[in-house]
Amino acid sequence: MAKTAAVILAAGRGTRMRSGLAKALHGLGGQPLVMHVVKAVEEAGLGTPWVVIGYQGDRVEEALEGRALFIQQPELAGTGNAVYQALGALPSDVDEVLVTYGDCPLVPPALFQTLVQQHQASGAAATLVTTRLDSPTGYGRIIRNLEGRVVGIVEEREADEATRKITEINTGIGVWRINGLRQILQDLPLHQGEQYLTEAVSVLVAQGERVETVVWDDWREVMGINTRRELAEAERVLRRRTIDRLLDAGVTIIDPDTTYIDAEVEIGQDTVIYPMTFIQGRTKIGRDCQIGPMTTIRSSRLGDGVWVDRSVVEQSALGSKVRVGPFSHLRPGTSLDRDVKIGNFVELKNTRVGIGTKMGHHSYLGDATIGGRVNIGAGTVIVNYDGVAKHPTFIGDEAFIGCNANLVAPVEIGAGAYVAAGSTVTQNVPADALAIARARQENKPGWAAKRHKDSDRAHKP
Repeated sequence: MAKTAAVILAAGRGTRMRSGLAKALHGLGGQPLVMHVVKAVEEAGLGTPWVVIGYQGDRVEEALEGRALFIQQPELAGTGNAVYQALGALPSDVDEVLVTYGDCPLVPPALFQTLVQQHQASGAAATLVTTRLDSPTGYGRIIRNLEGRVVGIVEEREADEATRKITEINTGIGVWRINGLRQILQDLPLHQGEQYLTEAVSVLVAQGERVETVVWDDWREVMGINTRRELAEAERVLRRRTIDRLLDAGVTIIDPDTTYIDAEVEIGQDTVIYPMTFIQGRTKIGRDCQIGPMTTIRSSRLGDGVWVDRSVVEQSALGSKVRVGPFSHLRPGTSLDRDVKIGNFVELKNTRVGIGTKMGHHSYLGDATIGGRVNIGAGTVIVNYDGVAKHPTFIGDEAFIGCNANLVAPVEIGAGAYVAAGSTVTQNVPADALAIARARQENKPGWAAKRHKDSDRAHKP
C-alpha cells in the first residue's frame, strides 16, 4: 500500500483577516485554527503531519509543539511553492502527499480517510476534494469535459461568464502522487510572485494523467477561514457541534444559543448548564453539577455534584459537592476539597482548602493552605504581599477566623485556634489558642450626650 504523508499549509499571513496575528493562529473553540486540522489528521490515522510555516512561523511551532513536524517556506510564494518545499523535506519512502490548509478547521477525519482510500483505489495522479455552493463567488471552479472528467481549475479572476456559473468549486484539499509532481511544481508560472498548486491539475491532464474528485456534500466542513465573518460562522458551527455532542451524552443545556462551550470540554451526565455560561479550555466537569447562569469556567476540573453560580473559575480544581458563588472568583492554583462552600464576593488565588471548610462572604485568601472544617468569617483578608514578595499562610483544621480579620503573612494559625473578629494577626497562633489583636474597647458614659449639647449650642444664632 502506498505511504501517505499529510502536509498542512500554514505559512500565509491572511491579510483579509486584517490582523497582526497569523491566520492559522486565530482562535476557534478554544484552540488555534491549525490545531483543529492537526487533530483531524491524527484522528484519520495519517500520523504526525508536516506543517509548512512562514509568517510568524516560530509562534506556529510553539502552538503545535510536539504535535507536528515543520517545513520553512523561505518566501511566501504561493501554494505551489509551499508544496514544492514540502516535497523536498518528506522522507524518500513517501509515495503520495495529502495537502490541506491550516485555515480549514472543520474538516472531519472521515473526509481525509475517504479521500486517501478513493485516491488509492482509483490509481489517479491526484484526487481533489470539491463541493458545490449556491454562491461560489471567489472560489476556483472545477472544469470538466463532456465525459465528466476534470480537466482544470479556473480561478475567479480569470473566469468568463459561463465559467462563473459553475457551482462546483475547489476546496484546495487533495492527495497527489509524488512521482513527477516536484518537477511540475518547479515549472509552474509565476503570478505576481506566486505559484498556484491548482495549475498542476491541467499539467497532469495534458500529460495524460487522470485527476479524480471526492465531492463533499457539506460545504461547511471544508470551508476555509479568510475573514472575520467566516471565523464567526465557523465558531457558530463548531459550538453547535460541541453542544449537540454534550446533549447526546446526557447533559442539560437550558439555552444552547446563549451557552459557549469549547471543543475539548468534557461534562458528565445529568449536569445542567444555565444560560450565559462560558466553559473554556480543557475543562472537565463531573456528573450532577449545576453551572451558571453567567458563569465562566476556564481550564478547570470539577467533581460530581458541584454548584457554581455567577462566578469565575480559572485553572482550579473543585472536589465533589463544592458550592461556589454567587459573584466569587477562583483564580489559578485554587484547589477545593469536597464539601467546601465559597459564598458571595470571595476571591481565592493559589490556595488549597480542606474538606468542609466554609467562607461565606467578602474575603480574599491568597497563597494559603487551609485545613478542613475551618470557618472563615466575612471580611477576612490574607495579607500575602509585602510589596516585594508573596508569603504563605497556614490555617489548621477546625480553626475559626472571626469577621474582618487580617492575617499578615507569613503566619500560621494552629488547629482549633480562634482569631477574634477585627484582629490583625502578625504572629503565629498556637493550636487551640485565642488570638486577639485589636485595641481594647473603652466606653465613656455621657460623652455622646455632651457632644450633642455642645453641637446644638454652637449652631444657635
